[in-house]
Amino acid sequence: MSRLAIPTRDDAPAASRPILDAVQKQLGVVPNLFLLVSSSTAALTGLTSLGGALTKALDVRTRERIALAVAQVNGCDYCLSAHTYLALNLAKLTAEEVALNRRGASGDPKADAAVRFAARVAETRGRVSGADLDAVKLAGFSDAQIIEIVAVVAENVFTNLVNNVAQTDIDFPVVQAAQAA
Repeated sequence: MSRLAIPTRDDAPAASRPILDAVQKQLGVVPNLFLLVSSSTAALTGLTSLGGALTKALDVRTRERIALAVAQVNGCDYCLSAHTYLALNLAKLTAEEVALNRRGASGDPKADAAVRFAARVAETRGRVSGADLDAVKLAGFSDAQIIEIVAVVAENVFTNLVNNVAQTDIDFPVVQAAQAA
């Protein structure tokens, strides 16, 4: 059971409800993460605004790969469960690719550079080596795209931390960080 209250849509602050309605319209459901964060309209606005902006940056497959790597680094079962589901059903990644992503890798060479870099950003709290930066640049990522990778890492670190603090009830098929990828 979640350690922080997960409000229903109707129990959420009035200012959060239109945002939850937009999540419902986009996803067809409102996952517990968004309901949990809705108790703070400011946090919900920030989360959904950043997420919306990043959909215009990196493609969905890259964002899901990064989300899986970061969730594994941070040991977030909620996010691993959610992003495994989204990776398989929305991004159409294979189960083999999802397992690689959890290990901070990818079967696609360009995606591999992005995922490895993202995992290093999460592991080192941004204190990546020159070699880490060179590798992602060599794979063809521009400075702007590197910033976008860091932004996706930051978005996912936020949700990982919220879910780890709250121990949010998982409303996706359960995947656990402790299980081998």
